[in-house]
Amino acid sequence: MKIRGERGKGYNLIKKGGIFLAAMCGAMLLGLSATSVTSKATESTRKQLEEAKEKKKQSENALDDAKDDIAEMNEQKDSLQGELNTLNNQLAQVSSNLEELEEQIGDKETEIENTLAELEVAKETEEDQYASMKKRVQFIYEKQNFVFIDMLLGASSFADFLNQNNYIEQLSAYDRKMFQQYIQTRHSIEDKEATLEEEKLQLEDYKVKAQAEQSRVSGLVTQTSGSIQQYANHISDAEAKAQELENQIKAQEADIKTLEAKLAEEIRLSKLAKASAWRNISEVTFADGDRYLLANLIYCEAGGEPYEGKVAVGAVVINRVLSSVYPDTVVGVIYQNKQFSPVASGRLALALAEGKATAACYQAADEAMSGYSNVGNCVYFRTPIPGLSGTAIGGHIFY
Repeated sequence: MKIRGERGKGYNLIKKGGIFLAAMCGAMLLGLSATSVTSKATESTRKQLEEAKEKKKQSENALDDAKDDIAEMNEQKDSLQGELNTLNNQLAQVSSNLEELEEQIGDKETEIENTLAELEVAKETEEDQYASMKKRVQFIYEKQNFVFIDMLLGASSFADFLNQNNYIEQLSAYDRKMFQQYIQTRHSIEDKEATLEEEKLQLEDYKVKAQAEQSRVSGLVTQTSGSIQQYANHISDAEAKAQELENQIKAQEADIKTLEAKLAEEIRLSKLAKASAWRNISEVTFADGDRYLLANLIYCEAGGEPYEGKVAVGAVVINRVLSSVYPDTVVGVIYQNKQFSPVASGRLALALAEGKATAACYQAADEAMSGYSNVGNCVYFRTPIPGLSGTAIGGHIFY
């Protein structure tokens, strides 16, 4: 392509300067260390690889956190299981004590029933004895003259009379004695009944307390069992999350391997481009729309960069057109698969639709299409990263 217009006279000087810069860029490329060579890839691929590694690192950190959470929850679960075992033992002991109390209460009720039966018998015996004694006393009192005469006439001697009188006195004394014994027996049974009732009330009080303790421990067992189940559910969810993260890490590792393979291929192409034949700008025939397309790509890639940075981006595109390694048209270079991020993101399509390119972008496109390069034969550019050497213009490194 021939240069026309006001810049025609200065073309030779510019061209010589471009050749000099190209030589300098070539020398810089030859001097790159192995680390710098491996960094030669498109900005898109480098960025994707860095993002993939960062995502993998984040996933690994998340997996470590998930495993820590699982371990902590398992410890909590084991601790709660120990508490549950203790509570179950307590509940079994309380239930056993409650059964014993119920059995003792049953025995006490049976004993009280038997005592009440004895009391009824004692009361009946007391009443019968009292009635008999009362009749004898009444008979003696009412018939004492008759009894006395009958004893006197019936006695064979005075001694016999005394014996009969003594018998009556002994009989009366026996009645009183037996009556007192029955009274004492009744009082003893009543005392026994009262004692049994008191013991029964005490046992029932123990039973109420035991039931309350049983209810309390049973509630703790239920609560602890629920907590254990809750931890088990959390652990299950965490384990599922951990498994998901492990699968995600495997997928990310595969993605990293793919990007590394792509990076290696781009490095190969970069080396190949350096060693391969280059066309002269005069051999390039630009199609209608190339200027518009290149200006808008420059806008997307370097719209906020200084003018030198805009020219450098255009030069990278034209350098690829001139290299035998890349497509030989502006359209082919710009739309080559996964080379320029604005193409993949849709920013270029939007810029083309709205004509976003500025006058400076068009001017930079014109300089690049005239064969001028301020970055020599560089065919890549990206934002700076550690280990990457090249020509720094604005926010980009060109290599």
